[in-house]
Amino acid sequence: MSGSGTATTAAAEPVKLLMEETAVKIMRPLSAVGIVASAALVLAACGTDPAASNSSGSSSAAAPAATETADVQCGGKSPLSAEGSSAQKNAIDIFTQQYGKRCSGQQVNYNPSGSGAGVKQFNANQIDFGGSDSPIKDADAEAAKARCGSEAWNIPLVVGPIAVAYKLSGVDKLVLTPSVTAKIFSGAITKWNDPAIKAVKGNESLNLPDKAIQVVSRSDESGTTDNFQKYLAAAAKADWTKGAGKKFNGGVGNGAQGSNGVATAVKASDGGITYVEGAFAKDGLTPALIDSGSGGVELTSANVAKSLDAAKFLKDGSNDLALDLNGIYASNTPGAYPLLLTTYEIVCSKYSNPDVAKAVKAFLTVAATDGQQPLSAKGYVPIPQSLQTKVLTAVKAIS
Repeated sequence: MSGSGTATTAAAEPVKLLMEETAVKIMRPLSAVGIVASAALVLAACGTDPAASNSSGSSSAAAPAATETADVQCGGKSPLSAEGSSAQKNAIDIFTQQYGKRCSGQQVNYNPSGSGAGVKQFNANQIDFGGSDSPIKDADAEAAKARCGSEAWNIPLVVGPIAVAYKLSGVDKLVLTPSVTAKIFSGAITKWNDPAIKAVKGNESLNLPDKAIQVVSRSDESGTTDNFQKYLAAAAKADWTKGAGKKFNGGVGNGAQGSNGVATAVKASDGGITYVEGAFAKDGLTPALIDSGSGGVELTSANVAKSLDAAKFLKDGSNDLALDLNGIYASNTPGAYPLLLTTYEIVCSKYSNPDVAKAVKAFLTVAATDGQQPLSAKGYVPIPQSLQTKVLTAVKAIS
């Protein structure tokens, strides 16, 4: 998720692509300095210095990069067809570029139509893999299994924060608790000068206006909506009783199509607020700090990475790598930004067409290796090395 701003001088050395070899070096995610540099891009719109966050607790020392090797067997179908999550569109562009460098002539056509459409198209056998901001389950998982003739797997490749982004003249550093956020998006709090907002630690000195809060939500089915509502349900159980799902259940405000749509709608009206991928919380929008109980935490890549340290899987020991994010959402880890999403590539564990299987495996291998480090420049968080290893194991098992 991207933005513009002043990066630190400690940038990671680009990965050398060894075009004559079949081994790809897996780079450990950016060290603390590199992460803070990318976080500066995310937060440039609100004029803050991520390195100055009093709750980040990140070290300025660079850790040595760990490496291992993975084979990329190029070939198979080209172009691959894919569709789904708009949140990962910039990441897919990077993956596709790296894939073309590693496997000359191989291409991927990706349509960022939204997670709901991606799942439907995958299950209808119209695309080779789907992209979703939430792992498929229940009826969708059964439909995917029927389409594949085998289990369908969720492969996490892109991690990024969700911003509670607002536009409010004169307020450039707002802190929100899960409870207050839930009340805003369910209509229980309707004015910016509501005492509940003023009472949040860090907001005492703000000049909050007597102005209506204009909530903007996604009008289309969205994994971002699903993750945001899951966050509210886990972190503010008493105040969010409307459940989760890819449709917004808050019953308040207006809807807009896609990530760019909600961001544009809030920018157009002072007093607006929405939930949106961190890449869109820029150019007139400000991401709120989140206080889970240990003080306001800024939206930075380093703070998101802290939350990932506690991630667990829904199916332990399986190659279906759907993450259990509820524990992260409900956690109170000092300095950790808990509101994040993971986008998944939905794939067949066994494809009926070996050419499709070969190309999908090659693309995913490059995405999990060469494709990760460049993500930082777009505001995403490179997947941890431990998750990279699990992803590569799952990809290797695709047939």
